[in-house]
Amino acid sequence: MGQELIRLDGVTRKFGTVTALNDINLAVRSGEFLALLGPSGCGKTTLLRMIAGFLDPSEGELRIDGRRMNKVPADQRPVNTVFQNYALFPHMDVTENIAFGLKRKRLGRPEIRTRVAEALEMVGMGDFANRWPSELSGGQQQRVALARAIVNQPRVLLLDEPLAALDLKLRKRMQIELKRLHERLGMTFILVTHDQEEALTIADRIVVMDHGRIAQIGRGEEVYDAPESRFVADFIGEANLLTLTDQGTLAGITIPADVTVSPGATLMVRPENVALLYKAPARADHWVLGEGRLRQKIFRGVAWRLYAELPDGQEVVMDTNIPEASKLYSGAELHFGWPVERVRVLDR
Repeated sequence: MGQELIRLDGVTRKFGTVTALNDINLAVRSGEFLALLGPSGCGKTTLLRMIAGFLDPSEGELRIDGRRMNKVPADQRPVNTVFQNYALFPHMDVTENIAFGLKRKRLGRPEIRTRVAEALEMVGMGDFANRWPSELSGGQQQRVALARAIVNQPRVLLLDEPLAALDLKLRKRMQIELKRLHERLGMTFILVTHDQEEALTIADRIVVMDHGRIAQIGRGEEVYDAPESRFVADFIGEANLLTLTDQGTLAGITIPADVTVSPGATLMVRPENVALLYKAPARADHWVLGEGRLRQKIFRGVAWRLYAELPDGQEVVMDTNIPEASKLYSGAELHFGWPVERVRVLDR
């Protein structure tokens, strides 16, 4: 990845009395694939539309390639946007849809033909140049929308939940194709999504947003393994979030002395990191150990998911693929634990 391309300093956006974005500070590097991730209403789409030029900041400054973008119209910014609904012109065939922006720039016909052909080849749609949008599947329409955006050679490609309307299998395939396209083009991609797995799959960095603020920024493995707040831990993937008492203890759980906890804090561990134990681990002092009763078990193909109830009613979820799990019955006493290095203590 290259040098800084986009910078937002103290950006706030208000709609009347409602604050959609609150003091956003963010830098995006040239060639980066950045995902804006969060629940509905967190401000991620507002942020994308601001970079695109459809909205202006109420406060703060937005720069692209060192140039101040406040009040600069969308058509004068080095960005292109791919929307969720694709927005293809139904009265134009694939070639005409892709060439539309180039014609508006009054480029010569030979250059338009060359660039449209290159864009079609990049998205694997070379054999569909003369098809109408109504003759294309959802995935094919998505590729045409991408080709129409990249044919203009923008510095930044903005993707507003472009895969949301696709079925699950096609969506997963398009995620990989998007990642490969980004690697091939080398331009900056910014994706808005509410799908945690999608962001983890394709983004170089993830910006997790909550109520108009940035909750955490980092690589996928950073926000997954080392969340900085209970919100991020709960939103990214699945997590056991166990609340300690005011004395810093937890019924049914033995915490090693070298793990620092504070009263009322949250102990976080991912289900795949909790091991079902039939005997104490070799170095028990390096494990958080727990006891509970089996409330429910579900077969998930590659593993059994077990739900264990602690004495205080809190629940520990674990994934295990040991054969003995199939013989467990509701109410059975379970012994489980996880290594100290998998412990995450959250104070907020």
